[in-house]
Amino acid sequence: MMGELALRYPAQSLVISTGAWAGSAASDPGFRQTIDRVPIGAKRLRTLNGLALWTWRAASLVRRTRPGFAWCDEIKPAGYPAAWLRARGGPPFGVIAHGADFLLLEAKIRRSAFKRWTARRMLERCSVVVANSRWTADLVRSVLESLGCRTLAADVRVVPLGTTPSRFRPGIDPAAVRRKHGLDGGPWLLTVARLDFHKGIDTVIRAVPAIRAAVPTARYAVAGIGSRRSALEALARELGVDDAVRLLGFVGDEELPALYNAADVFVLASRRYDLLVEGFGIAIVEASASALPVIASRSGGIPEAVRDGETGVLVDPDNPAAVAAAAIRLLGDGALRRRMGAAGRAAVEGHYNWDRVAADLMEIDREFRAP
Repeated sequence: MMGELALRYPAQSLVISTGAWAGSAASDPGFRQTIDRVPIGAKRLRTLNGLALWTWRAASLVRRTRPGFAWCDEIKPAGYPAAWLRARGGPPFGVIAHGADFLLLEAKIRRSAFKRWTARRMLERCSVVVANSRWTADLVRSVLESLGCRTLAADVRVVPLGTTPSRFRPGIDPAAVRRKHGLDGGPWLLTVARLDFHKGIDTVIRAVPAIRAAVPTARYAVAGIGSRRSALEALARELGVDDAVRLLGFVGDEELPALYNAADVFVLASRRYDLLVEGFGIAIVEASASALPVIASRSGGIPEAVRDGETGVLVDPDNPAAVAAAAIRLLGDGALRRRMGAAGRAAVEGHYNWDRVAADLMEIDREFRAP
């Protein structure tokens, strides 16, 4: 997300402070912004030593460049150096909330008085919080009010996310990706997600027998890696549909647009589980951009990425029968698939795209920028 925004802010209008990632030296020149990388791995920025080094480095950047505003991608760890600098005359800052980050914060401040104190001190200095969906915004307001940050809670902004319609689009030849991943026959249902429990892939697999009873050639492909692979394979074998379920493993970014074009219906049955939740669902709008109809769950912020009955169908994420009914309906009605796919494409072109997201955030940036 932050990379997409950096591509859309005016050239050399941003100074980006972050940690090191493998391959970052090769990718950084593709951005027309100043990128300053703290010389430690990005994941180590969360440690005490990492935060100290990052804060020192960010302070040097602020003295040198005099920014008028700062965005923090997630409240932690970026909020720590931003709040420390703000208390010492640094720029106003805003926090982008994704959903699971505030669920985690909510759990921590309930268990620990110290974490509650540090969170309140940080957020008291924040100028604005931007949520990726109305669901996330409601969660953020609840957390802020519990911390006594009522002024900030009263003005949480909502900026739904998007994708790049010039990259994810219909009409891309899927032949090569079909050959590589053995996606012959079909029709194909597709999920693009990590193989984690909260993604609801097991719900879709449980729906496959009923779908196959109505559409015998239907098959289900999942692009992603994760800890649940063996459990999902075992479930497919137990249900006797292992021949119809294909776990593709890692699919690179360069292949994803063609993979969407190889499918007939996109499915994401994510649910809230423990501190994991789908705050929005970018894969949904990638599918819509590719003119695929979507079956998605009424969970977290997902309903805000789907226009129920127009671009797709919303279902209970723990109800395989509901998933099966929606899939059978869409697979059996080509005109409906095309109509929903076209509506999804139009929604992405008009709203769910990174150009609009960047414009919304730049407007908020200007509103809170120091003179």
